[in-house]
Amino acid sequence: MGFLDTLLGRSKPAPPDLDRLFALSTAALTLEAAAGFTPTGLGSVCFRAAEGGAFARLQQDVQELLDADRGPQVEISQDSYGYTWLLAQHDPQDVPGLVTDLHAVNSTLEGGGFGPHLLCSLVSFTGPERQRLALVYLYKRGTFYPFAPLPGDKRDNALEIQVKGAVGADLPFEDDLSRWFPVWGAPGL
Repeated sequence: MGFLDTLLGRSKPAPPDLDRLFALSTAALTLEAAAGFTPTGLGSVCFRAAEGGAFARLQQDVQELLDADRGPQVEISQDSYGYTWLLAQHDPQDVPGLVTDLHAVNSTLEGGGFGPHLLCSLVSFTGPERQRLALVYLYKRGTFYPFAPLPGDKRDNALEIQVKGAVGADLPFEDDLSRWFPVWGAPGL
């Protein structure tokens, strides 16, 4: 951080800590006990695909790595904004396995020099009244936030705040609510 940044009150953002993803296993247990939300077994990683053979090979390596355990195949799709989503599926009770796969994808992309292309990762849950919920990890901020979509591209803000209160001790939450971006149509949600 330079002198001018200090003078103007700018701070350097904290580097992402991918190991924070492992806290999702504990948060899932807390979320189920506190609010009745159960894991769906679905999780996604969102990134901006780069042009070139190196990135294509890396993306293929990631898919082969996750498919190697003879479990459900991972699915890769693109959204209307041009982001690529990798969807992993596990048994709903195997949140640690799902989180390990999401961590592997993020780590592989980061290790290959494509960390700046990572946007977010999410794990989805279903509520007692069939509500949908995701705990979203913002890669560049190293923080989490809840996203509870409703029909018609609306969101349940009250539920999101309730979830933050329920699992706030388990996860580092994003304090800036304007960064709780909606991830409409995210695979697995």
